[in-house]
Amino acid sequence: MNTLQAIVLAIIEGITEFLPVSSTGHMIIASSFFGIAHDDFTKLFTIVIQLGAILSVVILYFKRFFQSFDFYFKLLVAFIPAVVFGLLFSKKIDALLENPVTVAVSLLIGGVILLKVDQWFNNPDTSETSNEITYLQALKIGLFQCLAMIPGVSRSGASIVGGMSQKLSRTSAAEFSFFLAVPTMLGATAKKCYDYYKDGFILTDDQINLLVIGNIVAFIVALLAIKSFIGFLTKNGFKVFGYYRIIAGIVLLAIHYFIHPLTII
Repeated sequence: MNTLQAIVLAIIEGITEFLPVSSTGHMIIASSFFGIAHDDFTKLFTIVIQLGAILSVVILYFKRFFQSFDFYFKLLVAFIPAVVFGLLFSKKIDALLENPVTVAVSLLIGGVILLKVDQWFNNPDTSETSNEITYLQALKIGLFQCLAMIPGVSRSGASIVGGMSQKLSRTSAAEFSFFLAVPTMLGATAKKCYDYYKDGFILTDDQINLLVIGNIVAFIVALLAIKSFIGFLTKNGFKVFGYYRIIAGIVLLAIHYFIHPLTII
């Protein structure tokens, strides 16, 4: 991986981390086009730079994030399912991360769901806020989030839909999804770093520099993306993202089956 590739992947991460389009799926596609998708450092890089993106949540929602221990416990409850499923299925998840066809199919199915989600869960803006949910609601949202372990599903999309299924408005569900990203991505990063060193890999100075650059770029881009997304989501809902996912999924499948097998992706 070179510096330009690291910057491109970080920009993709910053834009897509909090959108319901799957940041992991997009980075798998981009890194595959670069020819570096199977590299162990690339897999580490795509996880670790998510720290930069989630730091933007802490900055933007500083006062609300540091509010009460009760809120932290609810985030912990929502985070627990990801820990359990992540530990149980980590090897299968890693295998899926190398399969762009899985990403394409997930994008397609997720797009169809996003076209319908506003009809299924038409919650008014006066519904419960992200600070007022119960522990049971938090747990259910956490279970929805686990669907994102399948590449292409979208962690933010799954958890936002989970929040809306629990009577949260689009805005409140999105905000809770942002908050939940903090422990989830911290946990994923710690686990990936541990596995990387356990497998005998050691980061070089150049690789450490790439991680620093990636986190900085992802942080800056995510700051802009979050503000834009909340305003757009409140006014327009999920349909645009649904259509985007469907088009992206169809294009990727077409490339694979009619142009070139996705060994390049």
